[in-house]
Amino acid sequence: MSAGRVVIYGGKGALGSACVDHFKANNYWVGSIDLSENDKADVSIVVPRDGSWSDQEATVVGKVGESLAGEKLDAVICVAGGWAGGNAKKDLAKNAELMWKQSVWTSSISAAVAAQHLKECGLLALTGAKPALEGTPGMIGYGMAKAAVHQLTRSLAGSNSGLPGGSLVVSILPVTLDTPMNRKWMPDADHGTWTPLTEVAGLFLNWTKAQERPKNGSLLQLITKSGTTELIAAE
Repeated sequence: MSAGRVVIYGGKGALGSACVDHFKANNYWVGSIDLSENDKADVSIVVPRDGSWSDQEATVVGKVGESLAGEKLDAVICVAGGWAGGNAKKDLAKNAELMWKQSVWTSSISAAVAAQHLKECGLLALTGAKPALEGTPGMIGYGMAKAAVHQLTRSLAGSNSGLPGGSLVVSILPVTLDTPMNRKWMPDADHGTWTPLTEVAGLFLNWTKAQERPKNGSLLQLITKSGTTELIAAE
């Protein structure tokens, strides 16, 4: 008997894989949605890389429904995304389009999955970014996309958003996550200010179990100092 059911969008990335492992270790049925398969998940939905936004939504919502066979989800967790730098001078549209696909498409498809398949009082968690609370001149496309995720979070938390009654919608706003890729590119950084992946997965698990839940619509900055992480809601 499983403790519940969750899907992780971006389930093959560093944070997504950590979430899949953490929920599996806590006896959840876990679905992964990503561009490639995560064989540790109970079901792994591979998104058609070249499909349009609408095609991807239809594929994902349909396949999640098939895999649930009439059951409902306790949580939909979107940790898909990526990073690209760049200002207005070079490749703005190219970088912005990539960020839009990686952060906004995935978040909006996660919202569609939640609207169809989340149980009442379930969790929808998205991933914003602390820098996008202000201007991001060195990474304009990234800032635009993450600001859109923040807006989506607040919209979905409102009444008549299409989500089931009592749903909790939040975004985590990390500064830097402690991933192998970040360690590779920033070996000399202060890793004590980086948020461990298991810590984030633990937050998602608690909220899924309706423990220590933040306010609906919260944008939660993950501030890590000397290895200790605090959640600070953005105004």
